[in-house]
Amino acid sequence: MLPFLLLMTMVSCSNEKKHTNAEKLGFPAGRKIILMHCDDAGMCDEANIAVQHYFETGDIKSAAVRVPCPYAEEMIQWAKTKESPDLGVHLTLTSEWKTWRWGPVADSLKVPGLVDQEGKMWHDVPDVLMHATTAEVETEVRAQIDKVLGMGFKPTHIDTHMGTLYGSIDYLKVFLRIAQEYNLPANAIDLSDTVIAENFRKEGYPITSEVVEFLDQYPLPKLDNFSSVPNGKTYEEKRDNFFALVTSLKPGLTEIIFHPSVETDNLKTITNSWQQRVWEAELFSDPVVKKYFSDNGIILTTWREIMERHQAKI
Repeated sequence: MLPFLLLMTMVSCSNEKKHTNAEKLGFPAGRKIILMHCDDAGMCDEANIAVQHYFETGDIKSAAVRVPCPYAEEMIQWAKTKESPDLGVHLTLTSEWKTWRWGPVADSLKVPGLVDQEGKMWHDVPDVLMHATTAEVETEVRAQIDKVLGMGFKPTHIDTHMGTLYGSIDYLKVFLRIAQEYNLPANAIDLSDTVIAENFRKEGYPITSEVVEFLDQYPLPKLDNFSSVPNGKTYEEKRDNFFALVTSLKPGLTEIIFHPSVETDNLKTITNSWQQRVWEAELFSDPVVKKYFSDNGIILTTWREIMERHQAKI
């Protein structure tokens, strides 16, 4: 769930670059390299079942777990039984649903600005920005990564739930500094493309020249573009909207996120987006989607492969 990025869904990069970030990693020039990424693993059992099924079939091979959530430990323990799964930490600073909620991983007394009146994380990103200091955010981010490491699992990457860590330049600096310290690539977006940068600005995010420069200096792999699987009124419309999105992309490395979950009565009490999530649990095992990827020369990748390519270049 990254509301502020929804405008990017159908945007193609218009700026010409000498080399895309995909090419810098050794991917073929002129090709669309897509990182299909399952968000929200660990949020509920329904999400875990869907993500694990994708990993078992091999149709989707990348995901990230929300460590504060009630089913995170089960997801991590499952990942430990698999060989080199591409599972990262979906750094979570919000608890957005009405009834399905959680607090921080760090001691609440150490991160009081991240906790609302119910003792849970804030529902919305603006509330986090209003109440949480940069030091509190750093404490919680480290606690989430360290919990996973403490369980004996090495995540492959980190990213930011609801885009919270892009909400301020100070949060972003924490995010990317910790990525470098732990040597875990973050979902850092190349904002030197003015079209993408302007879409962030339109959503109210502080994409200043300082932010663009800071991202430019970030030494780990960067994305050329970022989007999310579009909604649809029917499964077929959703699939067509996804095809339109991929068709609109320019060559380069694009991460596309989605939130697969299996259908249950419990899921319907958690979120009114349940139908989209259920369709997303089916979409990438659909033979029509697989054929679309093959017919259009789409190369699918993972954060693990991206980092391996990066390390081979340095």
